[in-house]
Amino acid sequence: MEMGLERDARRAADRIAEAESVTIISHIDADGISTESILAQALARAGISVTSVFVRQLEPMAMRHVPKDDSLKLFTDLGAGQQILLSDHGLDADDVLIIDHHVSQPCGTAYPQVNCLDFGITRMSAAGIAYLVAKAIDPANADLAKLAVVGNVGDMMARENCGLVGPARDIVQDGVAYGNIVVQKPDLNCYGTSTRPVHVCLGYCDDPYIDGISNSTTGALRFLEKLGVTLKNPQGGWLVWEELPFDDRRTIISALAQQLIAHGRETDRLLAETYIFPDEPGRTVLRNASEYATLLNACGRWAKPKVGSSICCGDRGDAYRDAEYMLAHHRSVIRDLLQYILDTGVTELSHLQYIHTGDRFPDTIVGIGAGMALSKLNWRKPIMVLAVMVDEPEVIKVSMRTNEWAIARGVDLQGALVEASAAVGGAGGGHRIAAGAFIPHDAEEEFIDGVNRILKRQFAPADTGDS
Repeated sequence: MEMGLERDARRAADRIAEAESVTIISHIDADGISTESILAQALARAGISVTSVFVRQLEPMAMRHVPKDDSLKLFTDLGAGQQILLSDHGLDADDVLIIDHHVSQPCGTAYPQVNCLDFGITRMSAAGIAYLVAKAIDPANADLAKLAVVGNVGDMMARENCGLVGPARDIVQDGVAYGNIVVQKPDLNCYGTSTRPVHVCLGYCDDPYIDGISNSTTGALRFLEKLGVTLKNPQGGWLVWEELPFDDRRTIISALAQQLIAHGRETDRLLAETYIFPDEPGRTVLRNASEYATLLNACGRWAKPKVGSSICCGDRGDAYRDAEYMLAHHRSVIRDLLQYILDTGVTELSHLQYIHTGDRFPDTIVGIGAGMALSKLNWRKPIMVLAVMVDEPEVIKVSMRTNEWAIARGVDLQGALVEASAAVGGAGGGHRIAAGAFIPHDAEEEFIDGVNRILKRQFAPADTGDS
């Protein structure tokens, strides 16, 4: 199995080596940005001239950003599901190389691609594949494993198994051997372990949901004070999780497990494997993979993916300051969005809940808000958020999120959105757990109804035996 993906990566590396110049066309999320920076660095080191273009989605409007020149067009973290679009745009198989982990679209032109799905590998992001290509170009590119881990974690590849698995886990080992990744195993499965005071970190944690602690930093602080663990440094500043003594961490984890059990909840999401980057300064968002990924997502979603790329390439000056500002802004706007969804309320259909946020929030972040709102609403029904695209008022952006519970019952959001959007002249894509679509603004009702019907059909086989 593994051999096949490495063989395809080697072929891609050979194809890139023949090119005089390369244009990378990549997605704007954490995976897309880390993918672009892995390849841009590998190509620059090999002396190949490279330029990069970031797009929100590969759709007809975005194709104008693809230059009409002799460069090899490297489509990364997109392209597999839009091959007909590339063909319609007049790109030959010789002009294109696709590096992607999304479902392929059948197409008359046989575009060369490296796609982990061809080998049954589902827990791998585009950055992971880009890294395999970079390593095939030159084994000395092992330092880029760190960025592949950021992409994998950023694209939720670690979420289901509380850590990376399979070939994505092998990439972690490359980084460990190189010396720029330390694996913490098992560690608290909580966002902010490198940057937030421990009680804040726990208070913001809702996967797993811990009664009396989740959504309450004061509750979390009271809980920790009872345990008698050290929470402040000698200067009186709050410690972050990463700075706590091992014994204190063990005490807290065991008390959290008891709290979960006392409220009849599972403990399997409490611990996860986390990835720390010792070459980055302590107490910064660059220190661990999940916070690094969030920083890149913030850059992409505020239309500055190049800033994220500069950070991946080592810029710790202006780009990093810009990104920190965007991250703070990103968090506050997402909090506002989450509050707006909860205050306004969703419309519930039989198998779906949805809300239209209009032009109140950037269309690039509504999916994140949807994911956060789901755990606070009826988590059994997938959630859909619709938003107006300010720069393209004829088009509505749709973002959907669900959870492992629904996926285990047959739900596939990518399948649902591809089918429902095609029926109204739009386009969709993504993953089973998180997907998006663009639809004409006058087709909303028909589209929402279509998605609900498809979800009903997907849930149906499970409904018979399992309620």
